[in-house]
Amino acid sequence: MKQIILFFLPLLWGNLFQQLYSLVDSIIVGKGISDQALAAVGATGTLNFLILGFVVGMTRGFGITFAQSFGKNDMAMLNAYIRAAKKLSITFGIAFTVVCVSLLNKMLTFLNTPEDIFDDSYRYFAVILLGIVVTVMNNLEITILQSMGDSRTPLTAMICSSLVNIMLDIIFIMAFGTGVVGAAVATVVSQFVSYLLCLKKLRTINFMSLGKDTSEIADEKNILVELMKIGLPVALMNSVTAAGTMVLQYFVNLMGSAYVAAYSACMKFASLFEQFGMSVGLSMMTFVGQNKGAGKYDRIRTGVRQGLMLSTLVNVPISLLMIFVPGSLARMLLTDNMIIGYCTDFMPIMGISFFALGWLFVYRYSVQGLGNTFIPMLSGGLEVIMRLIFGFLVGRNGFKGIAISEVSAWIGAFLMLMVTYYCLIGKRTKAIA
Repeated sequence: MKQIILFFLPLLWGNLFQQLYSLVDSIIVGKGISDQALAAVGATGTLNFLILGFVVGMTRGFGITFAQSFGKNDMAMLNAYIRAAKKLSITFGIAFTVVCVSLLNKMLTFLNTPEDIFDDSYRYFAVILLGIVVTVMNNLEITILQSMGDSRTPLTAMICSSLVNIMLDIIFIMAFGTGVVGAAVATVVSQFVSYLLCLKKLRTINFMSLGKDTSEIADEKNILVELMKIGLPVALMNSVTAAGTMVLQYFVNLMGSAYVAAYSACMKFASLFEQFGMSVGLSMMTFVGQNKGAGKYDRIRTGVRQGLMLSTLVNVPISLLMIFVPGSLARMLLTDNMIIGYCTDFMPIMGISFFALGWLFVYRYSVQGLGNTFIPMLSGGLEVIMRLIFGFLVGRNGFKGIAISEVSAWIGAFLMLMVTYYCLIGKRTKAIA
């Protein structure tokens, strides 16, 4: 537990600071421009998750091979994986930029983005898309460091990145009046700052120079294929999960821009609060991956149990906030009392179910750490199905129905991943016996 917490805390603070500038974006956009501008930014949230979630998820998948190589103390192989991962990340980043920018208008139209916020949504997300390569490379450098047990350098990078983002938000939006485009530019620049800091740290690690000749280890083509096999399912899981949130975004968009603003505010807080449980999960992925590489399965079982305990503890205060003071939270982003009222209907439902989301992260990332990325991908598909079913059954009946559809996806995926983990770890125990 001590080692998990020591890794978890810097990871948590780093993720919180990463979410902080997203929240600050929303506060400055909502207060500095208008609630309508906040709705415009929020309307791109599901597309952001769908597109950036794919490329970022892919880098996290690569991290599984990094952690397992590190656990085996095979630094030459680790270095080979890292070089191949950089090539793949840049290639996918450029391809996604070209394709997604050209299709952005159609994607926003498909989501029934309200006309009064369509132009701002387009301008904001076009800038974010032009920075995809920066975002994916930043996340790859962070993943490399975390897979080797370094969660402090990413923390420092994310703190600096957050401060830069806040400063640029104030300058661009408040001083220069650049609108939502300024918020997007600030986000991309802050990601680049984080990337540079992580890259600087990696260049100081001596063993990174080992195994420069990939051909001595294995054919580079085989390494690329292996990375794709483990990285693509993680990337697809993120995108499939995002497709499920797009279903709910579709129903919310039909309700009008006031509900879009409320939904955006609620999901901003959900994204912030889920960092506690997600950080526990990411800690487990590194922990499980390294210990699998070392063949220590008893240690994995103990660590996962303690990870579940830690996830439960960190989510207690979060659930209480969402259940009992949703209006106070909403007022941090919004000014319209009617829209704030919508948030007070939505957030308590999420708060009651937030424990399931935390447990989902522990089991999902533990299964991935064991090297199985296929079942977690299927769990993302289950989330889509749950959102579709409940979206049609109760989502069209009001804003509370949207919240029920969201939490049903968490619970369904959690149960599926829990069963998967115990089947995998049970088989491994029998094999060793």
